[in-house]
Amino acid sequence: MIQPYIIFRILRRVFKRSSFFLTLISSLILSSAIYAVYPMPQEDEPIVLLVLDTKDEAPIIGVIFWSKKAAIFEISNVKGRVRIDRFKGQDKIEIQALGYRKKILSYQELSALDDTLYMEPEIFQLENIVVSATRWRQNYTSVSQAISVIEPEVLRRRQPQTMADALGLSGKVFIQKSQQGGGSPMIRGFATNRLLYSVDGIRMNTAIFRSGNIQNVINLDPFSMQRSEILFGPSSVMYGSDAIGGVMSFETLTPEFALDSVRNIFNPIASGKAVIRGTSANNERTGHLNVQLGWNKWAWLGSISRWQYGHLRQGSNGPEDYVKNYYVDDWQGTFQPLINGQVPDEIVEQSDPLLQIPSGYDQWNTLQKIRWQPLDQMDVQYTFQFSETSNYGRYDRHLRLRDGLPWYAQWDYGPQGWKMHLLALKMRGGMNETIYDQLVIKGARQHFWESRISRNFGGLFVEQQDELVHASSIHIDALKWLNEYILLSYGVEWVQNKVNSDGVIQQLFVEKSKPGLARYPNATWTSSAYFFHSDIQINTTTKLQAGLRYNTYYINAQFGDSDRLDIKLIDAVNLSDQALVGSLGLISRPNNDWVFKLNMGTAFRSPNVDDMGKVFDSEPGAVTVPNPKLKAEYAWNIDLGIVHRVLSGLRLEMNAYWTHLEDAMVRRDYSFNGQTTMLYNGINSRIQAIQNAAFAQVYGLQWSLDAQLSIRWILNTRINLQKGEEELNNGSFSPSRHVAPLFGENSLSYEYDRWSVSLVHRFQGAMAYDQMAATERGKIEIYALDTQGLPYVPSWHIWNLVGQWEFAERGQLLFKGENLSDQRYRPYGSGISAAGRSIQIGLSLRF
Repeated sequence: MIQPYIIFRILRRVFKRSSFFLTLISSLILSSAIYAVYPMPQEDEPIVLLVLDTKDEAPIIGVIFWSKKAAIFEISNVKGRVRIDRFKGQDKIEIQALGYRKKILSYQELSALDDTLYMEPEIFQLENIVVSATRWRQNYTSVSQAISVIEPEVLRRRQPQTMADALGLSGKVFIQKSQQGGGSPMIRGFATNRLLYSVDGIRMNTAIFRSGNIQNVINLDPFSMQRSEILFGPSSVMYGSDAIGGVMSFETLTPEFALDSVRNIFNPIASGKAVIRGTSANNERTGHLNVQLGWNKWAWLGSISRWQYGHLRQGSNGPEDYVKNYYVDDWQGTFQPLINGQVPDEIVEQSDPLLQIPSGYDQWNTLQKIRWQPLDQMDVQYTFQFSETSNYGRYDRHLRLRDGLPWYAQWDYGPQGWKMHLLALKMRGGMNETIYDQLVIKGARQHFWESRISRNFGGLFVEQQDELVHASSIHIDALKWLNEYILLSYGVEWVQNKVNSDGVIQQLFVEKSKPGLARYPNATWTSSAYFFHSDIQINTTTKLQAGLRYNTYYINAQFGDSDRLDIKLIDAVNLSDQALVGSLGLISRPNNDWVFKLNMGTAFRSPNVDDMGKVFDSEPGAVTVPNPKLKAEYAWNIDLGIVHRVLSGLRLEMNAYWTHLEDAMVRRDYSFNGQTTMLYNGINSRIQAIQNAAFAQVYGLQWSLDAQLSIRWILNTRINLQKGEEELNNGSFSPSRHVAPLFGENSLSYEYDRWSVSLVHRFQGAMAYDQMAATERGKIEIYALDTQGLPYVPSWHIWNLVGQWEFAERGQLLFKGENLSDQRYRPYGSGISAAGRSIQIGLSLRF
């Protein structure tokens, strides 16, 4: 439950960090007061339609009314009501909703329906509205790339604890975790800085995204998601650098306008949702609340979520290698006297050896969104998002030993935070309609902060590195029908990241700290791009898609004082270059039951500050220095997809793909100013640098099946098989690090009256020692050991039971039994085991 003092702390921190937010709120309060006295008149009295289910006449939320030619769309609100007068004169309006049969009607036919439209249920559809492929709404059958959509209904039923867990619900994204406060997605053999995150159309990747596992996705709130999409394969034409393996696109909740007579500020429509939830495996305590108010021209939505997680308990049936039955009692909390100049850290035996200590943490998120529609052709939205975690232990580091003792007494990620201001203007037609049918202009300002805090077991010094990234961006996207058969989308993008990095060393018993080794230089990373994408309807069954993007990027890194080096290395590094990528797709739909897709394209990843800006000792006797000659990595991809529907009760989809990555950035020996060695921290070390000197390739198959076994039973299956290899630093070859073993899930669902229950079977295949990436074979602390004492990845499978009971029209009881057989398992690459047998109970109320 969210306590009042927590809300006070949240508001205080938000206001402290954002004077701009206060200024904006003051302006909005003033304008709202004016609006209360002088409400803006409607151009016309709105014409509203009620959308109902034909079976039970229940209102349907989220029905999309869409006119492609006029670039108009509307969505039914929480009461199933939708405004239709804006479609006046249109002869083809597509009406779609998940789980319902698609309709195509004219405005004349809609207006003759006596204010009510009935939709017929249809479990499996070939068509579904997607946004991520071109940043505009399209039918899935009109997109040449594979896309997976995670609907809000799936999130509500399955109740993931984090957004990383939510991505795993697709059955097509593999999630790695180094600690409970984490989640690094792997898509088609790529991960970390070769995947792209987009939130409300804004790039979330920063200039310090690294090749090692990252956990930024946990800063997103599953409760605040209106729609989540995963776009598979290279997508740099629309999204720029990093979109090699795919794009994860998140769309947050949007407030709704009142659709009836003119309302003043004291008479809005109001709705909301409250959720409380608890889970036994990690003693989770979660609370969420969102409220929205709507007038005719103004709307507001506010959301707040709070999570508290204890240490995670793993299962009892599985490899003993995963059990660590002790933890280090950090001396800093006891202040016992030193022993022989060493800190007397204590190793404590756990009463419950299956608890993974330290792994607990807290987090809170808030979303505020204000919407204003001064004209029917204009929509203005301001969005504010804020998220911050507590400190959380990096559990895989606490598994490491040195001389039979724990290596670390402390290894924490400090509070990981994210804040975004977003102002978006959407326009339709108007005086510039010769240039666009739809226009979207977005300006965003983001702030990211993270830190690393470590102290060796028995050590006197605490090392801390703090990173802060300020990200600014401007996006302009336009959509234009050139004629009846050709649709053009085009735009420009500008992104800038400013990186500030500090290092501090704090000696225990000493109040004053001293400067330590910063992880990065202070640097600026800038990207500018022009892009376009076209859809060409060749005939009634075939469509061609093509896109092109030209991107420039620039890095300026200031290294400042290099006292830590025994020679003067460098003051500053400048790097600039450009990238050109394209895509070509073909979609064929010979009838209503078959769709064939072919997609070819290129993608790139430009060097960022993490690639070229670090000076560090990568291994004993070697030091890595900046390389101002780095260039972008390029990926080449071909993707074949087939979608088939048998009658209305069976849907099959298969996607086969191959991706080749060239000029991959790897660390190799390097000559700097004619030198191949240098003194670093008093040691004569080989000079190395990140260079474009390797390649990788990945190929695989994604397969899905959806079958309606009867009126109440549904079967879903997702299977992923992938293989890959990559060139290592020494020029040899190895299986790719981010290619997961065979994985997927099956689910059998049953619905009756107010009850729904799903039995979910999740699985992962095994990976022998010689099948593992060379970089993973040395991590014996996180993997199970085979009979020869070599690390390997065991196979595993678990059963989950998920259900809900709608005990009232606006209330649901949510329940989940996870890992029913109490398996002890660890997903590939993870440094922490997943939850053992666990019970989750939740309560959801709508008002």
